[in-house]
Amino acid sequence: MFQPKELFIGLRYTRARRKTHFVSFIAFISIAGVSLGVFALIVVLSVMNGFGNELRDRTLSMTSHATITGFDGTMSNWQQNAEIAKQNSNVISAAPYIRKEVMLSNGRRVSGSLVRGIEPHAEKTVSTVASKMVSGELTDLQAGEYGIVLGRELANSLGVYEGDKITVITPQASVTAVGVMPRLRRFKVVGVFEVGMHEFDSAMAYIHIQDAAKLFQLDQGKVNGIRLKLVDLFEAQKVTYQLDKTFGEEYWIRDWTRQHRNFFKALKTEKTVMFIILLMVIAVAALNIVSTLMMTVTDKEADIAILRALGMRPGSIMTIFIIQGTVIGMFGTLIGVAAGVPVALNVFEIVSWLEQLFQTDFLPSDVYYISDITADVRPKEVLTYAVSAFVITILATIYPAWRASRTMPAEALRYE
Repeated sequence: MFQPKELFIGLRYTRARRKTHFVSFIAFISIAGVSLGVFALIVVLSVMNGFGNELRDRTLSMTSHATITGFDGTMSNWQQNAEIAKQNSNVISAAPYIRKEVMLSNGRRVSGSLVRGIEPHAEKTVSTVASKMVSGELTDLQAGEYGIVLGRELANSLGVYEGDKITVITPQASVTAVGVMPRLRRFKVVGVFEVGMHEFDSAMAYIHIQDAAKLFQLDQGKVNGIRLKLVDLFEAQKVTYQLDKTFGEEYWIRDWTRQHRNFFKALKTEKTVMFIILLMVIAVAALNIVSTLMMTVTDKEADIAILRALGMRPGSIMTIFIIQGTVIGMFGTLIGVAAGVPVALNVFEIVSWLEQLFQTDFLPSDVYYISDITADVRPKEVLTYAVSAFVITILATIYPAWRASRTMPAEALRYE
């Protein structure tokens, strides 16, 4: 006889026989429910990974992987410090910066802005702003010419284009014969960039670092700090620790995980909540397994009684129905993974096809900053989703199996 007998009987009960077609139909619905839940779990969270990657890349395209600043907000001999930093094998390049908050004015239009003084050629090595220019070039910023590059939304709010002039108003004041006056300087718009992030496109501006030093009255050769680009941005915390030991207590070193901690923590929290919600969908589907097994227990009550009368222990009866529920959960999970992974890997092509089919744009670029749906399928996460779903389906089998093991042979066979 096929051994073990619990496995043999459990597999037999998963197939329809005589009048049990309805039970098998419910089992099919259970498999479909689990499959759909696992499918949604993989596709939705993979798309969330893709959005997270896109947001991170866009954010880090404008900010630095790590920064070195003085505790007083300034740094002298930045060239020497940059060379010391680049001695670390994980540091690719370094660029100086001066950063201040200002007001930009064009006639009656006024807008707050974060101005960053940069050395254009060095900036290209630590950020991608040069490749995001929609008008002009970043290298058009020349020392002494007082040119400025604006974010696209900022330029639109001020009503200026390339070649126009705007007034930069600093929070620092100058004492004149007529009293204390704010420091003003006329700048020429030499370029416009667009990153696709409101935070930068609506509030960021670039000027040459020498013009920034004059505007903000910094001493000769002083900057606010150095921006670093790393080989692997996910090693930022490790590199920061190494540079801390290199520079000692004279400078303050931060990486992107600290600068944008709340933002990326919010993304992680959102993903965790979505994972829990989708697991609840699978849990609802697992209730169908409970229904299936309870109906099977009722349908097979006489068979269970005969098995008990022949000496089968309650534990073996439980095993039979746990095996039946496990088979349902296993097939549901495998089908969900088999369908979810290919869809997630090709979600961009699928969405593009649907947009063409229905002649619509699901994420119009004039409304959403990220208009393309991408996915990042991570094998470890897929395995976690599959195991989590499978465990839920196994837990759903425990109560019906326990009820089956409590069947009393004499009562079950009384009216047979």
